[in-house]
Amino acid sequence: MEGSLARINITPGLRSGQPCIRNLRITVWDILKWLGTGASHAQIISDYPELTEEDILAALQWAPNLKGHTVIG
Repeated sequence: MEGSLARINITPGLRSGQPCIRNLRITVWDILKWLGTGASHAQIISDYPELTEEDILAALQWAPNLKGHTVIG
């Protein structure tokens, strides 16, 4: 699990400091929203080929760290 979480980076100035996948401009929130709307892992990877299955799994592992944050949008 620790190795997967290493894929998550928080960089000031990149997507307002939100947790991003491998310094890409794709946030953990983005992946969780896509999954929440019913997108499969394969669909996400097809739409965003720079992502891997491991990136999606890392976002899911990071999700408990997001508790208590409110997202409007």
